[in-house]
Amino acid sequence: MPVVIIKMGKGRTVEQKKVLIREFTKTITDTLGVEPDMVTVLIDELDRDNIGKSGRMLSEGT
Repeated sequence: MPVVIIKMGKGRTVEQKKVLIREFTKTITDTLGVEPDMVTVLIDELDRDNIGKSGRMLSEGT
């Protein structure tokens, strides 16, 4: 049973997450030849002050 874990900052809409889950599931079923009900997609949403990039927290902006 394939399991995909996506870690990303909070702020995406429910519709965006639906598309993300659908597209990851499609890619896995097409690539591995498994049925969609075998695929689990987990989205772990992180607060932007818990993510750092280029030496700064994402919550600090640009």
